[in-house]
Amino acid sequence: MATSSPVKKSPAKKSGGRPAGLFTWIAVGLVVIIVATIVIIKVSSGPASTGQGGYQAADAATLAQVTHVPSSVFDAVGVNSAVAPVTPPIALKGQPAFTGTSSTGATLPEVFYLGAEYCPYCAAQRWSTIVALSRFGTWKGLGNTTSSSIDQFPNTPTFTFYKSSFSSKYLVFQGVERQTNVFSSSLNNYTPLENPTKAEFANFKKYDTSKFIPGITAQQNGSIPYMSIGNRFIVSGASFTPALLQNQTRGAIAAGLASASSPITAAIIASANYQTATFCVLTKNLPANVCTSAGVLAAKKAMGIK
Repeated sequence: MATSSPVKKSPAKKSGGRPAGLFTWIAVGLVVIIVATIVIIKVSSGPASTGQGGYQAADAATLAQVTHVPSSVFDAVGVNSAVAPVTPPIALKGQPAFTGTSSTGATLPEVFYLGAEYCPYCAAQRWSTIVALSRFGTWKGLGNTTSSSIDQFPNTPTFTFYKSSFSSKYLVFQGVERQTNVFSSSLNNYTPLENPTKAEFANFKKYDTSKFIPGITAQQNGSIPYMSIGNRFIVSGASFTPALLQNQTRGAIAAGLASASSPITAAIIASANYQTATFCVLTKNLPANVCTSAGVLAAKKAMGIK
C-alpha cells in the first residue's frame, strides 16, 4: 500500500503539503508562522487503495454560493488581495498538451489536481479551484471535509474532490485525493484513499519539481497540492495561506463570496481569476463572457497572457 512519504514522522510533526510563494507569504493583519524545518509531504504511486474517507455531501445552499459567485465580485476583486497575497500559476513553455476524455467521449484539455484531505494547503486551494471551474461547467458530488486536526492550520474548512465529478464542454477535470484526513497509528500516516492514473502520476513526477518550479530545491519535489492545467500552466502549493481560513466555518466562507470587501473572498477570488485566465488559454477564450470579463483581463495582464 503506497504512502505519501517514505520517512515516518510523528503525527504532531506531519505537514500537509507545500505553501505557496516558496514560504514567503507576507500577511497584513495576520500572524503566520511557518517553521523553517517544515516537512514536505510527498506522494508516491501504488496499487489501488482500499481506504475510505468519511464522505459527507455538501449542502445545496453552500454549493450554490460557491459555484455561483456574482460576476461583479470577480470584476471588483481582480487580482487584488491585500491581506493574503496570492500566487498565480506557473507558465510552462514547449511542453506537450495534457488532455483527457470527457463524459461524452470528447478529447479536451485536462485540469489535473493531486492533493489529500488532511492537507491544509490543499484545503485552501480547493476553494479557488472549485470557484474558477464553476465558470466553465457543472459540479456534482462535492463533499465536505476539513484538513487534519493534528497538522498545521488544523481543521481548515473545505470540500473534497473524492466522489465528485465535473462536466464541461470546454475542459476535463480530474481531482485525486491521495489520502483521507484520518491518521492511522498502524500506518503512522494518513489513510490511503485514491490513486492517479499512470499518465497523471507521470505528469506529477515530471513537473512538480525544481526543474519547472522556480526557487524550490530537489528535496521539495513531489509535494502537494499540485495542479497541471493542460500542461500549459502548473500550480504548486496553495495559492494563498490557509491561515486566512482559520476559525471560519464552511458556510460563512461560502456566504462571504457574495461580497468583494471580505479579505477571505479577495484571496479566493483573486486566485480563481488567475486560474480562470489560464483555463481560458486552454479553451481559446471560451466562454467569451468569462474570458473577456474585467477580473479575468486583470489576471491575464498580471500574468502576461494575451
